[in-house]
Amino acid sequence: MLGQIDSEAMTKRIAIAQSNYIPWKGYFDLINSVDEFVLYDDMQYTKRDWRNRNRIKTPRGMQWLTIPVEVKGKYLQKINETRVDENLWQEKHWKTIVANYKSAPYFDYCTAVFERLYQDSNYELLSEVNYTFIKAICGLLNITTKITWSSDYELTGERNERLAYICKQANADTYLSGPSAKTYMYEAVFEQRNIRVEWMDYEGYPAYSQLHPPFEHRVSVLDLLFHTGAEACKHMKSYNR
Repeated sequence: MLGQIDSEAMTKRIAIAQSNYIPWKGYFDLINSVDEFVLYDDMQYTKRDWRNRNRIKTPRGMQWLTIPVEVKGKYLQKINETRVDENLWQEKHWKTIVANYKSAPYFDYCTAVFERLYQDSNYELLSEVNYTFIKAICGLLNITTKITWSSDYELTGERNERLAYICKQANADTYLSGPSAKTYMYEAVFEQRNIRVEWMDYEGYPAYSQLHPPFEHRVSVLDLLFHTGAEACKHMKSYNR
Protein backbone atom coordinates (compact mmCIF):
# COMPACT_ATOMS: atom_id res chain seq x y z
CA MET A 1 0.00 0.00 0.00
CA LEU A 2 1.39 3.40 -0.98
CA GLY A 3 1.50 6.07 1.69
CA GLN A 4 3.33 6.72 4.91
CA ILE A 5 6.88 5.60 5.62
CA ASP A 6 7.21 1.87 6.31
CA SER A 7 10.68 0.32 6.50
CA GLU A 8 9.55 -3.30 6.05
CA ALA A 9 10.70 -5.42 3.11
CA MET A 10 12.84 -2.71 1.52
CA THR A 11 16.04 -3.13 -0.41
CA LYS A 12 16.98 0.46 -1.16
CA ARG A 13 15.25 3.76 -0.54
CA ILE A 14 16.08 6.86 -2.55
CA ALA A 15 15.11 10.55 -2.52
CA ILE A 16 15.61 13.06 -5.32
CA ALA A 17 15.51 16.82 -4.68
CA GLN A 18 16.98 20.06 -5.94
CA SER A 19 19.85 21.51 -3.94
CA ASN A 20 19.08 24.31 -1.48
CA TYR A 21 21.27 26.84 0.28
CA ILE A 22 21.71 26.02 4.02
CA PRO A 23 18.35 24.15 4.02
CA TRP A 24 15.94 23.70 6.91
CA LYS A 25 16.01 20.63 9.17
CA GLY A 26 13.33 18.82 7.14
CA TYR A 27 15.66 18.67 4.15
CA PHE A 28 18.23 16.83 6.25
CA ASP A 29 15.56 14.57 7.70
CA LEU A 30 14.79 13.56 4.11
CA ILE A 31 18.47 12.85 3.43
CA ASN A 32 18.79 10.84 6.64
CA SER A 33 15.71 8.75 5.76
CA VAL A 34 17.17 7.23 2.58
CA ASP A 35 20.11 5.17 1.37
CA GLU A 36 20.89 7.53 -1.50
CA PHE A 37 20.04 11.18 -1.97
CA VAL A 38 20.19 12.55 -5.52
CA LEU A 39 20.71 16.28 -6.06
CA TYR A 40 18.37 17.05 -8.95
CA ASP A 41 20.25 20.09 -10.26
CA ASP A 42 19.54 19.36 -13.92
CA MET A 43 16.22 21.11 -13.29
CA GLN A 44 15.46 24.71 -14.27
CA TYR A 45 16.68 27.37 -11.88
CA THR A 46 13.77 29.28 -10.34
CA LYS A 47 13.97 32.82 -9.01
CA ARG A 48 12.94 33.75 -5.44
CA ASP A 49 13.18 30.12 -4.38
CA TRP A 50 15.24 28.07 -1.92
CA ARG A 51 18.01 27.31 -4.42
CA ASN A 52 20.11 30.35 -3.50
CA ARG A 53 18.58 31.65 -0.29
CA ASN A 54 17.25 30.75 3.15
CA ARG A 55 16.01 32.42 6.31
CA ILE A 56 17.38 33.00 9.80
CA LYS A 57 15.84 34.46 12.96
CA THR A 58 16.79 37.96 14.10
CA PRO A 59 15.49 40.33 16.82
CA ARG A 60 13.61 42.12 14.03
CA GLY A 61 12.02 38.97 12.64
CA MET A 62 12.92 36.72 9.74
CA GLN A 63 15.81 37.70 7.46
CA TRP A 64 16.80 36.24 4.11
CA LEU A 65 20.40 35.30 3.32
CA THR A 66 20.65 35.32 -0.47
CA ILE A 67 23.55 34.29 -2.71
CA PRO A 68 23.62 36.67 -5.70
CA VAL A 69 23.51 34.71 -8.96
CA GLU A 70 23.54 35.45 -12.68
CA VAL A 71 20.15 35.03 -14.35
CA LYS A 72 20.25 35.43 -18.12
CA GLY A 73 16.91 36.96 -18.95
CA LYS A 74 14.40 34.45 -20.29
CA TYR A 75 17.05 31.78 -20.81
CA LEU A 76 15.91 28.61 -19.09
CA GLN A 77 19.15 27.92 -17.28
CA LYS A 78 19.55 24.84 -15.12
CA ILE A 79 20.48 24.99 -11.45
CA ASN A 80 23.86 23.38 -12.20
CA GLU A 81 24.51 26.08 -14.82
CA THR A 82 23.73 28.99 -12.50
CA ARG A 83 26.78 31.05 -11.60
CA VAL A 84 27.45 33.01 -8.44
CA ASP A 85 27.47 36.72 -9.32
CA GLU A 86 30.09 38.04 -6.89
CA ASN A 87 32.41 36.93 -4.11
CA LEU A 88 31.45 39.33 -1.32
CA TRP A 89 28.35 37.42 -0.18
CA GLN A 90 30.35 34.99 2.00
CA GLU A 91 31.63 37.66 4.39
CA LYS A 92 28.23 39.39 4.50
CA HIS A 93 26.39 36.18 5.33
CA TRP A 94 28.83 35.10 8.00
CA LYS A 95 28.79 38.51 9.70
CA THR A 96 24.99 38.45 9.69
CA ILE A 97 24.94 34.96 11.20
CA VAL A 98 27.43 35.92 13.92
CA ALA A 99 25.50 39.08 14.78
CA ASN A 100 22.25 37.17 15.26
CA TYR A 101 23.42 33.87 16.75
CA LYS A 102 26.50 34.65 18.83
CA SER A 103 24.32 34.53 21.97
CA ALA A 104 22.88 31.11 21.11
CA PRO A 105 23.97 28.45 23.65
CA TYR A 106 25.81 26.26 21.14
CA PHE A 107 27.11 28.87 18.74
CA ASP A 108 30.70 27.84 19.49
CA TYR A 109 29.83 24.17 18.87
CA CYS A 110 30.09 24.52 15.11
CA THR A 111 31.45 28.02 14.58
CA ALA A 112 34.77 26.77 13.21
CA VAL A 113 33.01 24.60 10.61
CA PHE A 114 30.80 27.36 9.24
CA GLU A 115 33.43 30.08 9.41
CA ARG A 116 35.72 27.90 7.32
CA LEU A 117 32.89 27.12 4.87
CA TYR A 118 32.24 30.80 4.28
CA GLN A 119 35.92 31.59 3.96
CA ASP A 120 36.49 28.84 1.41
CA SER A 121 33.26 29.04 -0.62
CA ASN A 122 34.77 30.70 -3.66
CA TYR A 123 32.94 28.45 -6.10
CA GLU A 124 31.73 29.68 -9.47
CA LEU A 125 28.57 27.56 -9.52
CA LEU A 126 25.65 27.70 -7.11
CA SER A 127 25.35 23.90 -7.10
CA GLU A 128 28.91 23.60 -5.83
CA VAL A 129 28.21 26.00 -2.98
CA ASN A 130 25.04 24.18 -1.97
CA TYR A 131 26.68 20.76 -2.15
CA THR A 132 29.60 21.87 0.02
CA PHE A 133 27.33 23.23 2.74
CA ILE A 134 24.97 20.23 2.60
CA LYS A 135 27.86 17.77 2.98
CA ALA A 136 29.36 19.69 5.90
CA ILE A 137 26.03 19.93 7.71
CA CYS A 138 25.45 16.21 7.16
CA GLY A 139 28.77 15.66 8.90
CA LEU A 140 27.67 17.71 11.90
CA LEU A 141 24.42 15.73 12.07
CA ASN A 142 26.17 12.36 11.65
CA ILE A 143 24.29 11.69 8.42
CA THR A 144 26.15 9.14 6.27
CA THR A 145 23.72 8.86 3.34
CA LYS A 146 25.33 8.59 -0.08
CA ILE A 147 24.83 11.86 -2.01
CA THR A 148 24.95 11.80 -5.82
CA TRP A 149 23.96 14.07 -8.72
CA SER A 150 21.21 13.60 -11.28
CA SER A 151 23.91 14.14 -13.90
CA ASP A 152 25.39 10.81 -12.77
CA TYR A 153 22.36 9.14 -14.36
CA GLU A 154 20.75 8.98 -17.78
CA LEU A 155 17.78 11.37 -17.82
CA THR A 156 14.93 10.52 -20.19
CA GLY A 157 11.19 11.07 -20.37
CA GLU A 158 8.89 13.59 -18.72
CA ARG A 159 9.12 14.54 -15.04
CA ASN A 160 7.65 11.43 -13.42
CA GLU A 161 9.28 9.03 -15.87
CA ARG A 162 12.64 10.69 -15.33
CA LEU A 163 12.41 10.32 -11.56
CA ALA A 164 11.32 6.69 -11.84
CA TYR A 165 14.14 5.94 -14.26
CA ILE A 166 16.71 7.41 -11.86
CA CYS A 167 15.31 5.10 -9.18
CA LYS A 168 15.68 2.09 -11.46
CA GLN A 169 19.24 2.98 -12.43
CA ALA A 170 20.10 3.38 -8.74
CA ASN A 171 18.60 -0.07 -8.02
CA ALA A 172 16.10 1.49 -5.63
CA ASP A 173 12.72 -0.10 -4.98
CA THR A 174 11.34 2.76 -2.83
CA TYR A 175 11.09 6.45 -3.67
CA LEU A 176 10.67 8.83 -0.74
CA SER A 177 9.23 12.18 -1.79
CA GLY A 178 8.45 15.45 -0.08
CA PRO A 179 4.71 16.16 0.33
CA SER A 180 4.66 19.10 -2.10
CA ALA A 181 5.21 16.66 -5.00
CA LYS A 182 1.69 15.30 -4.53
CA THR A 183 0.49 18.05 -6.88
CA TYR A 184 2.30 16.53 -9.86
CA MET A 185 3.19 12.97 -8.88
CA TYR A 186 1.67 10.09 -10.86
CA GLU A 187 2.36 7.10 -8.65
CA ALA A 188 1.29 4.71 -11.41
CA VAL A 189 4.47 5.60 -13.33
CA PHE A 190 6.49 4.26 -10.40
CA GLU A 191 4.23 1.27 -9.79
CA GLN A 192 4.74 0.16 -13.38
CA ARG A 193 8.45 -0.08 -12.61
CA ASN A 194 7.91 -1.87 -9.28
CA ILE A 195 8.91 1.19 -7.29
CA ARG A 196 7.03 1.96 -4.10
CA VAL A 197 6.24 5.64 -3.42
CA GLU A 198 6.34 6.94 0.14
CA TRP A 199 5.74 10.43 1.45
CA MET A 200 7.84 12.38 3.91
CA ASP A 201 5.87 13.86 6.81
CA TYR A 202 7.15 17.21 8.07
CA GLU A 203 4.46 17.70 10.73
CA GLY A 204 4.95 17.37 14.47
CA TYR A 205 8.51 18.59 14.95
CA PRO A 206 9.31 19.34 18.61
CA ALA A 207 10.11 22.92 19.51
CA TYR A 208 13.35 23.93 21.20
CA SER A 209 14.51 27.01 23.07
CA GLN A 210 15.02 29.60 20.34
CA LEU A 211 16.28 33.17 20.44
CA HIS A 212 13.99 35.91 19.20
CA PRO A 213 10.49 34.44 19.69
CA PRO A 214 7.93 33.52 18.45
CA PHE A 215 9.23 30.05 17.60
CA GLU A 216 9.65 29.21 13.91
CA HIS A 217 10.44 25.77 12.48
CA ARG A 218 11.02 26.75 8.84
CA VAL A 219 14.38 28.43 9.08
CA SER A 220 17.84 27.26 8.10
CA VAL A 221 19.13 24.22 10.00
CA LEU A 222 21.86 26.55 11.30
CA ASP A 223 19.27 27.76 13.81
CA LEU A 224 18.79 24.25 15.19
CA LEU A 225 22.53 23.59 15.38
CA PHE A 226 23.32 26.86 17.15
CA HIS A 227 20.55 26.30 19.71
CA THR A 228 20.91 22.57 20.41
CA GLY A 229 24.44 21.55 19.38
CA ALA A 230 25.05 17.81 19.60
CA GLU A 231 21.41 17.37 20.72
CA ALA A 232 20.13 18.51 17.29
CA CYS A 233 19.32 14.94 16.28
CA LYS A 234 16.76 14.69 19.08
CA HIS A 235 14.77 17.41 17.37
CA MET A 236 14.67 15.64 14.00
CA LYS A 237 12.15 12.92 13.16
CA SER A 238 14.36 10.55 11.16
CA TYR A 239 16.46 9.73 14.22
CA ASN A 240 13.44 8.76 16.28
CA ARG A 241 11.56 6.43 13.91
